[in-house]
Amino acid sequence: MTDRSRAAGLCLAALLGACSPVIRVEAPDKPIEINLNVRVEQDVKVQVDRELQKVVGKNPAAP
Repeated sequence: MTDRSRAAGLCLAALLGACSPVIRVEAPDKPIEINLNVRVEQDVKVQVDRELQKVVGKNPAAP
């Protein structure tokens, strides 16, 4: 190898090394906010079932 090709190889290696990606993991400045829009219907269904049991208990012959 000549000095010229060796120097070109070194320059190419330096350029490729300078283009390597950098990954940084940093904490966000603001807190993470998660909004959950959840409908809770279970309580309503339990109350209706209890009311039906009371009505049927008072009048078992009702359809």
